[in-house]
Amino acid sequence: VQLVESGGGLVQPGGSLRLSCAASGFTFSIYAMRWYRQAPGKEREWVAFINSGGYITNYADSVKGRFTISRDNTKRTVDLQMNSVRPEDTAVYYCNAAVRGNESWGQGTQVTVSS
Repeated sequence: VQLVESGGGLVQPGGSLRLSCAASGFTFSIYAMRWYRQAPGKEREWVAFINSGGYITNYADSVKGRFTISRDNTKRTVDLQMNSVRPEDTAVYYCNAAVRGNESWGQGTQVTVSS
């Protein structure tokens, strides 16, 4: 299983950023996917969920209405569209899959929200 995140960077408060996760090494289309994040000095926290077919999504209260998770099973990617970002969204963002009971993580992509 390999997950590779991209798209992080520096963004101003109120701005937008789109993260992407490319998956390989497993049958992507049959597994739910998740995004997590970890801010400096804090525990890793769940951000968003999408089911295998892409028609069920769920979000942490802190990002609901601002972030959107989506997937393309043909391209084997899962994206996180981040709108109206806030300084408290600053974190390393990780893609996650639970494949056959084993948790797999990408290397993470840094998102910094600052003016």
